[in-house]
Amino acid sequence: MPYARSSDGIRLHYEVLGRSNATPVLMIQGLGADKHGWDMQRYYLALRYRVIALDNRGAGRSDKPFGHYTLEQMAADAMSVLDEVGVDRAHVVGASMGGAISQIVGLKYPERVISLTLACTACRNHPWRRELLGSWATAASERGMGAMAGEAARWVIGPRSFRRLLPAFGWLGPLAMGRTSHAFVAQVRAILDVDESVAEQLEQVDIPTMVVVGNQDILTPRGDSEEIADRMPNAELVVISGAAHGFMVEHATTFNKVLSEFLGRVTKADRAARELPVANAS
Repeated sequence: MPYARSSDGIRLHYEVLGRSNATPVLMIQGLGADKHGWDMQRYYLALRYRVIALDNRGAGRSDKPFGHYTLEQMAADAMSVLDEVGVDRAHVVGASMGGAISQIVGLKYPERVISLTLACTACRNHPWRRELLGSWATAASERGMGAMAGEAARWVIGPRSFRRLLPAFGWLGPLAMGRTSHAFVAQVRAILDVDESVAEQLEQVDIPTMVVVGNQDILTPRGDSEEIADRMPNAELVVISGAAHGFMVEHATTFNKVLSEFLGRVTKADRAARELPVANAS
């Protein structure tokens, strides 16, 4: 089972799918989730890309240390995984908290990034969302992860899919995601403690970026994605109709199509730009 080591010694689990010589895609999941949150994307993309999905510290099969976590730390963790697999540059795809981590990757490690896909995410914490996440942390600490999952489901799953997906979310979610309450709470605090100046710095990130949001997302509404896209000079906004926060599961086919088109377009342009000096020299 493959692991990378963070700068502070934490073991970070990851999995690689696809050909070793294909263009790399790094996938970073959200709050409490592990690499399996990307299963509907990983196997699809692996037909054309080298897909690297990691478990953030505190989730899945990665270490779950007690103490303080930061999103900056988790961005560095993602780079440690790229180092471990010998990848210099990759497309970076992040969802929710993973999208916030990906923004920090774009700011701090732009030389490692071919493109950014920022899905169902935000660049700042509104007061109502801070209160909501705080309530989830309290529920996890006092009543356990099952109670927290039941509360969070209504914010993640769209109303049309709620009754259909809630049983699987409630029974399998905490188990499949490998979550423990102390690690979940540490991730929540990392989100709440994020430096709000990140939003102001996004104008410095000139990486090709796609910002994706569902028009029924009530956890990170469309306005959050519009703000990110407005701030980033090379960003485009995609709105998936009828989708909520968990559109990578509920609307996987649509998201996969949008993601594949974007990655293909940027990969082609990136290759052309890198070959141009050689062509001119000849």
